[in-house]
Amino acid sequence: MNSSVRIPLQAAPEQHARLVALQAAFAQVCNALSPRVQATRTWNRVALHHLAYRELRDQFPALGSQMVCNAIYSVSRACRIVFQTPGSPFHISQLAGKPLPLLKFTADSPVYFDRHTLSIKAGVVSMYTLDGRMKFQLALRPEDEESFHKRKLREIVLLRRSEIFELQFLFGEETTNEKPMTPAASATAPVPEYLQVEESV
Repeated sequence: MNSSVRIPLQAAPEQHARLVALQAAFAQVCNALSPRVQATRTWNRVALHHLAYRELRDQFPALGSQMVCNAIYSVSRACRIVFQTPGSPFHISQLAGKPLPLLKFTADSPVYFDRHTLSIKAGVVSMYTLDGRMKFQLALRPEDEESFHKRKLREIVLLRRSEIFELQFLFGEETTNEKPMTPAASATAPVPEYLQVEESV
């Protein structure tokens, strides 16, 4: 069973600005990759990595290699939601051979982290930004702390709600990266709010 923990970050103005900049840069990489998905009809994470990683690293050297990998994951994940979720108006079966729509990521799109770009020790999170690591004290409940030690951490996501940043940690069983969305998730958000879908004419 999957479960998530969502923790707001108490960000000072300078920290907030750094998180906004990271979010915008991450979305920029996603938007650079999206036309490649549209042209090749490829959104498998591994295939996308082989197809575009080196080009993206050359195009966006400031973001760092691991965050480029995370952006590729973000695009792959978004495409699975839009093109493979039952009930999505853009499900691949509904396109009937038409060109894929183009997905555009807004500047406040989620930023995905992994164990290389975010770590937690003694209630302090250390996370990657464009200007080096940044640390926050997390207000963890005892049961949340226990989850970090005993459960499989599937995703780490930086979200922005209005002007408040928060980290979401998704826990679950060992899974592959290509696992489809669960029925519950697909029913609530076939097309996430942070995505704009441009249909081809």
